[in-house]
Amino acid sequence: MDEETFNLSLRKFLKMVGVSSQNEIEKAVARALAEKAINGNEAFPATMTLEVAGLKLNVKFEGTIALE
Repeated sequence: MDEETFNLSLRKFLKMVGVSSQNEIEKAVARALAEKAINGNEAFPATMTLEVAGLKLNVKFEGTIALE
């Protein structure tokens, strides 16, 4: 295994997931605010599931996204 290749590809994947996830959440919040479905002071429970089938890895992360 090439450690450098592994680390670079892992970081690239995590950056893509982080940036894409943030963009999707921001769009969903903006849409919900525009539709007046939320007030803008809520906190939302959130989960993220990481799956790497070839490694038999399936991990769930939980947290809260607070707007205020």
